[in-house]
Amino acid sequence: MNKVLNFTLIGRSGSGKGTQAKLLMKHFGNLFYLATGDLFRDLSNANSDTSIRIKKILKEGGLPFDDLASALWMHELAYNLKEDQGFILDGAPRRVNEAQTLDRFLDFLERKETTFNLLIDISRQEAHDRLSKRRICKKCGRLIPWVGEFKELKTCDKCNGELTTRADDTFEAINSRLDFYDNRVIKVVEFYETQNRLIKINGEQSIEDVFNDILKALK
Repeated sequence: MNKVLNFTLIGRSGSGKGTQAKLLMKHFGNLFYLATGDLFRDLSNANSDTSIRIKKILKEGGLPFDDLASALWMHELAYNLKEDQGFILDGAPRRVNEAQTLDRFLDFLERKETTFNLLIDISRQEAHDRLSKRRICKKCGRLIPWVGEFKELKTCDKCNGELTTRADDTFEAINSRLDFYDNRVIKVVEFYETQNRLIKINGEQSIEDVFNDILKALK
């Protein structure tokens, strides 16, 4: 089997991880995409005791207990990732124990050496500005970032739908997510840095420049 590339995308909320993930998928093709936030939002819509608790936590801007995120994305990868397919893990790992679990899983899949951990680095102030001003389309659900030319949009650039703020982008929720990064996710950054397994990208550039820097670093 030819070696396939795999990516984890780490960064503060609002850093543009999802946008860069889409560009990576378009550039490399045949990548299985996983976003931890999407998995939790899907779970919150299920009809279970867990979903009710998850919905409350997400509304408050918090994160569920440590092992649940790992269980969700490992289940998705185990059941869906093909042998000749790479993956993008958007927004994970967010805790050191998740990074360690991922490493063990990658060893099992013989993918650790072909997995690149990308940090899209922006300041807390930049993240707060983006999160408090970004919008979502009521019609198609497209998330409109507060960067570059997207700041000027009055309606969705895909379907012309009405734009509104996300329900979980309250002042309290934003600060809770940013606090979590400063207290917990930064330890994941340090975990990969000490092993020389982190690619750090300046996220306070245009979307195109961020992506070009990623491609340069991968070469």
